[in-house]
Amino acid sequence: MRVRAVLLRAGSPFLQLWWRIRKPTTFGVKALLRRPDGRFLVVRHSYTDTRRWALPGGGYNPARETPAQAAAREVHEELGLLVPPESFTSLATVVTTLQGKHDTLTTLTASVSDDALTLSPEIAEARWVKDLRELGDAPLSKWLLAALIK
Repeated sequence: MRVRAVLLRAGSPFLQLWWRIRKPTTFGVKALLRRPDGRFLVVRHSYTDTRRWALPGGGYNPARETPAQAAAREVHEELGLLVPPESFTSLATVVTTLQGKHDTLTTLTASVSDDALTLSPEIAEARWVKDLRELGDAPLSKWLLAALIK
């Protein structure tokens, strides 16, 4: 499993360069997972900006799945959590060129009762927190901050 994380980390700069040159149209989701006690999940990815706390998520093909289905799939793949697509509600959809691609990004939220995580190689660390101050002065994702304001 660690080999996959190393490959992701090594390939990430080339993928980002490809996006800047090719400027593809992509679709992505971010998932804000909340617990009944007020905690929410933050992750650090293993392949890009490994210090930055962010939301789990990833890309999807809108011809094959909805944003809620994609969020459920990504949460299961990255964290081992089974969250039904109908549990997700949309917070916002934005179009961004932040990484050089034309990305339609939907942020969704869901309440979860299970907080036992099984991390994929894509995730370096995951934490349930009540307050961002628990993360110290580590950088925070723009999408994480925007989701918490909604």
